[in-house]
Amino acid sequence: MKISELMTEMRNPRSENLDRMSIMEILRLMNDEDRKVVSAVEEVLTEVEKAVNLVVQTLKDDGRVFYMGAGTSGRIGFLDAVEIPPTFSYPEDKFIPILAGGLEALRRAVEKSEDDEKMAIRDLEEHDFSKNDLLIGISASGRTPYVVSGMRYAKSLGARTICIVNNPNSEMEKLSDVAIVILTGPEIITGSTRLKAGTSQKMVLNMISTVSMVKLGKVYGNLMIDVNPTNEKLIKRAVEMIKIITEVDEKTAVEYLKRANMNPKTAVLMIKCGFDSERARKILNENEDNLRKALENSGC
Repeated sequence: MKISELMTEMRNPRSENLDRMSIMEILRLMNDEDRKVVSAVEEVLTEVEKAVNLVVQTLKDDGRVFYMGAGTSGRIGFLDAVEIPPTFSYPEDKFIPILAGGLEALRRAVEKSEDDEKMAIRDLEEHDFSKNDLLIGISASGRTPYVVSGMRYAKSLGARTICIVNNPNSEMEKLSDVAIVILTGPEIITGSTRLKAGTSQKMVLNMISTVSMVKLGKVYGNLMIDVNPTNEKLIKRAVEMIKIITEVDEKTAVEYLKRANMNPKTAVLMIKCGFDSERARKILNENEDNLRKALENSGC
């Protein structure tokens, strides 16, 4: 397929006179086009569910999840991956973003990096990527050589693969155990996939990482119970969560958070069950670090 035949490369008839529009007309058009992203994502929720199941199983089996992309898609993957450890106190080596051109490509375009098929393999090899890991390839076109090469390599090792793309019948789709094909259509600026396509990719990655963490016990109710309180804002958030779950006052919540070595889950278990920090930590470990399971199995 020629690049001009890709859905994301076609001209959007609604924006053919974009340069003649007023600022407000352009803003309204962009806002209207962005509404289509939500509907497009809704159409692929079944595939997203399958992706979440693969991610959860991979992590339970002590594997790792890799995000691979180039340009906007790679940067979006990077953004999602680096937010997981501080949000859910999850190990940094479990969600690994790989961007064509490396860290330098975060701030500027690295010439021809998205076409370097050998570099994709080298990048995965540097992380000792194995059949126990999972690769999520991200590309609006679904044909980015760097990502296609990485997915081929992953498949050759027997690893599972997922793709997030914005065009149908792509090479990446054929290489995927789960293919998430989000049909966001032509952009208001022809080919500028940092717009609707990029937004849809971030929405889907939000879903995959967030729901996976929920299913791994990193959330209690809708509270970010596994937050890593590394600054004043997050310490206050941790204290508020402890107060909500245990119904103690702020002074008590702060005291127990300190006694729990700044771990909100441990603090909650100490307060609710009367455990010391060592006993609370042991109970959590016995219950897959899941606070709800730990409370229920302790009869608290």
